[in-house]
Amino acid sequence: MIDNEMFNNFVVELRRGSLTLAVLGCLHKSFYGYELLQELQQNEISIEANTLYPLLRRLESQGILTSKWDTTENRPRKYYSLNDDGKEMFNRLLGEWKSMQKNIDGICGRLKNEKLN
Repeated sequence: MIDNEMFNNFVVELRRGSLTLAVLGCLHKSFYGYELLQELQQNEISIEANTLYPLLRRLESQGILTSKWDTTENRPRKYYSLNDDGKEMFNRLLGEWKSMQKNIDGICGRLKNEKLN
């Protein structure tokens, strides 16, 4: 029997790459970190701050995102958005994701009426 911890580990693994795609999808518009976290959560994308912020730093260091500090408010905020390479990366990843989704749906669709023993 599969325990919940094992299942949860598989779910985390399944979501890992999808989170990157979701973040890139949001960043066609500029967001600061907490605002982006809220946007993802409002769209039922489960992500924690301690996952999001390192992801943003990694994507920025890879040249996919640009950032800009806004110091006009009491609390400075770092806004992130896609640059041209980020837009290209998003479009290519989205195409790959759609292709994988179609292929997985094909496999699982064939099995939907079969009982796995």
